[in-house]
Amino acid sequence: MATVLMGIGGFLPPLSVTNDDLSRTLDTTDEWIRTRTGIQERRFVSQGLSTGSMAVAAGERALRSADVSGADAVVVATTSPERLCPAVAPEVASRLGLGPLAAFDLTSACSGFLYGLATASGLIAAGTADTVLFIGSEAFTTLVDPLDRSTAPIFGDGAGAVVLRRGAPDEPGALGPFDLGSDGALADLLAIPAGGSRQRSADGGLGHGTVPTGDWYLRMEGRPLYTQAVERMTQSARAALKRTDWSAADVDWFVGHQANIRIVRAVAEELELPGERVAVNIDRVGNTLAASVPLLLNDYAARGELKAGQRVLLCAFGAGLSWGSTTLVWPEIQAEPVD
Repeated sequence: MATVLMGIGGFLPPLSVTNDDLSRTLDTTDEWIRTRTGIQERRFVSQGLSTGSMAVAAGERALRSADVSGADAVVVATTSPERLCPAVAPEVASRLGLGPLAAFDLTSACSGFLYGLATASGLIAAGTADTVLFIGSEAFTTLVDPLDRSTAPIFGDGAGAVVLRRGAPDEPGALGPFDLGSDGALADLLAIPAGGSRQRSADGGLGHGTVPTGDWYLRMEGRPLYTQAVERMTQSARAALKRTDWSAADVDWFVGHQANIRIVRAVAEELELPGERVAVNIDRVGNTLAASVPLLLNDYAARGELKAGQRVLLCAFGAGLSWGSTTLVWPEIQAEPVD
């Protein structure tokens, strides 16, 4: 038994924000952002759009791609939930008309898509579900300080979704072995201090008024994160390749989390993968956290660059710290452009 990818979909908010747009309020320039991150523009949620509504839109497209009308479970990976409680997945399932099925959220930041694939595979392996709609959806720009030039240019909003089903290990689309890892000792390298129970209990339960404004936004230590990202992604990708019995030469596409173009290129170089086999869309969408990898897959599949039969290596790294990788042979599926 294996978990097989059978459908894919994505959604990007219509509001495009360029580097020049950001430079009007930030002490930065288009050149500064592009040379350090590879990003030229990103999408922001606007009135009427949220993590849930984007998840519904991406889920609809994934179900249409899979040519199915339902699923046995819905899992949403997000680090920008609509509310601390409840989870958004049950509401997404309801809005999609999927009925009273199992639905829950998963939080693993930028590694959320890899952790979610593994979790959905566990539901299928356990017999809990034969099909799973798994969605990565993020409105993370709402959690970034708009005046912080080190973080504000990096992030974008969007959603990516896949439909997974029970199948055979030798089928196209079958997910390979997973490699997952974490290092909580370095959690503070990328974190939002306020909003959870730790901050509330520390201030005696007095709430928002006693919390420094900056604690409600993301804090990032860029240099050590870069080192950790390259090291952990490289190790994880190698582990997944070894478990699949592939070499780097067997990989047609390296689909890495789009955090920073320099990280993606550094990992590819460590793996000895040529640039023409490295998928990239960070220039147009920025870092969309758990939506990054599925949006990138959808983008390349919709453009016809990712073809049936090609071998794909998936890899991600994010807050936690957390990381993960897996492999698959791309199946014959239809993908809709998101723009």
